[in-house]
Amino acid sequence: MNQTFTVTGMTCNHCEQAVTRAVKQVDPQAQVKIDRAQNRVEVQSDASRDVLAKAIAEEGYAVAQ
Repeated sequence: MNQTFTVTGMTCNHCEQAVTRAVKQVDPQAQVKIDRAQNRVEVQSDASRDVLAKAIAEEGYAVAQ
């Protein structure tokens, strides 16, 4: 399932890596595409939206629902 999140607070490549790592801890098979300029994170995963959003938020980034 493809899910799109609005994630603020990502300012650099390290931030992108942290978000990707957080998603992959929930679902190691997930595919993650990040558009930092648009504050957009697209995730292809079978994990629930709430679980993915929580993992990203726990890394310190704001996730708009």
